[in-house]
Amino acid sequence: MDNQVVLGLEERLDDLLIGKLKIIQHEKEFCFSLDAVLLSHFATVRPGAKAVDLGTGTGVISLILATRGIGHVTGLELSQSMADMASRSVNLNKLDEKVTIMQGDLCKVKDIFSSDGYDLVVSNPPYRPVGGGHINPNDKVAMARHEVTATLEDVINAARYLLKYRRGRFAMVHLPERMAEILTIMSQAGIEPKRLQLVYSSIGKKPTMLLVEGIRGANPGLEVLPPLIVYKTDGSYSEEIMKYYKEYR
Repeated sequence: MDNQVVLGLEERLDDLLIGKLKIIQHEKEFCFSLDAVLLSHFATVRPGAKAVDLGTGTGVISLILATRGIGHVTGLELSQSMADMASRSVNLNKLDEKVTIMQGDLCKVKDIFSSDGYDLVVSNPPYRPVGGGHINPNDKVAMARHEVTATLEDVINAARYLLKYRRGRFAMVHLPERMAEILTIMSQAGIEPKRLQLVYSSIGKKPTMLLVEGIRGANPGLEVLPPLIVYKTDGSYSEEIMKYYKEYR
């Protein structure tokens, strides 16, 4: 597969170690991290489901969802260069029939997609509001980390527009410190939080990530899952994390 891809200047080809997937990334732009992998496996995926990945970036979540049996996933990305790079990764992995990458603004989702048509919406959005910490001088990295182009509310409202009523699920990874805000906005948007899991780097540490999934139009009732621990005491991945990379164990 490697000899079929032409890389641009400062691009590299990385192995996801999941489903034999490979991904093109730019060394000076935003690259995916473990949070995207965790979200990809946390989201409820049903065979044949139609999904949208809001702010797909490199396309990593869309690619992993394709290996989990999704019917079709559309990755929406604001940056044209990132969308082009993600499209090449889709083609490289021969997933064109299951994954489509589109360039577009999630704040204008009504101009791009029809409403109430999707079983699943996922998003690994910018974690910090503008004013919350140093903003990276690289515009594309800043867009991925701070709410420069879309707020948390924008993301959740876009998901609500896309989801089927009473069946559509929205899954997101975010910061634990914004939990109250996240759950409130989801409920106000008509996406009732149903599953929540906190991610810890190791036992005894504070949580570093929050995984949450809600259903549009569902009744209240939140299931809090057991903590997800990333590393064992020896610094290696925990058994839970290694399940995602089982073919390389």
